[in-house]
Parts: sequence; structure tokens; C-alpha cells
Amino acid sequence: MIILSIDSSTPVAGIAVSDDNKLLGEVMINTKNTHSEKLMPMVARLLDDLQMNIQQVEAVAVTCGPGSFTGLRIGMATAKGIVQGGGKKLIAIPTLDCLAQNLLHYPGIICPVMNAQKKQVYTAIYRSGEAHLERMSDYQAIEAEKLAGQLLELNEPVWFVGDGVEAFADVFASVLGDKCRLADGNTVLPRAGALAMLAAERAAQNQFDDLYQAELIYIRKSEAEVQWEARNHTANAQSAV
Repeated sequence: MIILSIDSSTPVAGIAVSDDNKLLGEVMINTKNTHSEKLMPMVARLLDDLQMNIQQVEAVAVTCGPGSFTGLRIGMATAKGIVQGGGKKLIAIPTLDCLAQNLLHYPGIICPVMNAQKKQVYTAIYRSGEAHLERMSDYQAIEAEKLAGQLLELNEPVWFVGDGVEAFADVFASVLGDKCRLADGNTVLPRAGALAMLAAERAAQNQFDDLYQAELIYIRKSEAEVQWEARNHTANAQSAV
């Protein structure tokens, strides 16, 4: 099955095309917050380079969060538009699963960390198996220092991957000591190729998402929602006096 994979959940925009579990091509641009302008031109360019067209694509995979609220919405809208317009299948994969996939064969605990601001990270804890990752925790937003403390209790080497590595490396290293391992180079950033491999596994099991019911994983409310609720609560309290 030919799958087009789209990842815009972080400042990195990534596109990949795969045929079953064979990666045919991948494009990644780390230029921050320009996904609405770049995604479709990236898709068109990659397909052209592969001498393919959008009609040959049978399914579209997309990261469904957590991540940048705006980036997630752009990615999902783009994927759903291609799916609906061309009668294709949809595969939605959590962003943290894709990040962990970068370190599939690394020994020990794998902990993707995405900078969620406010001294927090979006994360989940995984253990690497022979060919698959086992997720050992829920997806969550948590303070980086608290996460490091929880990981210390596991008493195993921990591999960190994602943009939270740059933001909180000192925190992880100070708590975990020599058990702290930091991904670098091409493994630390989100890869549409990793999304493509996870999507191929889902497609092989005929596991697709409903176009109209697929939802994004935000984990926590946006700052705008928090502020609106605070203002609404204050207004309601004043009117009740």
C-alpha cells in the first residue's frame, strides 16, 4: 500500500512516501511555524521527485498529537482533505509513538519528550522490544523534574528523544546521572519516516481511522481556553453575588 505520511505536530514539518514498509522518500524542514505554507508544496515536490501522483496514494497517515495546537490542526486538516477528496484511507498516529520509534532498537527505556512550555513536557514511557515498542504509561503533560524523578525509580538507562532534550537536558542529567542518554543528530527530531513505518504496521492489520471521528490528542487545554474559562468563572461568580 502506498502511504503518504504528514507530520506537522512540532516546528518540524515532515513528509514521507512509503510502499508497505519500504520508505521511498522523505522531506523534513525545521523552519518553525510555516506549515500552512509548506506542507502541500512539500507533498507535490516529493511525489514529483518519485515520479508519482496523488492518485497513486492509497492512504494518508498523520500525527494526531500531542504537540503544537495549530500545527496539529493544519496537519489533520491537510490529511483529511486529501483523504476526502481522493477517497483514500486515513491513519492517525500519536506523535509520541512516532518519536519513540526513532529509537526502536536502543536498549533500555525510551522516553520521548516534547517541550510543552511552563517547565513541562508531553511524554510517555516506552520499552523497546525486538521489533516493536511497548508503551508503559499514559500520554501526559508533566513537569520535567517530576518525570525525571519517576524515571529514576526504574533504575535503568533512559533514552530521551524530542525537542524537550534541548530544553531540559540539564534537568534529566542532574537527576538521572549516568543513566541519562540523550538522542542527537537525525534521531532527536520527529521523522515522517518513523510515522510511515508505524502507519504501514497499522495498514497491514487493516486498522484505519474514520474520517469524521478521528480526533487530535491535546492532553491539556490551550492557553486561550484556560483564559476564557477563568474569565467566564469570574463573570459567573460576580453575577451570583
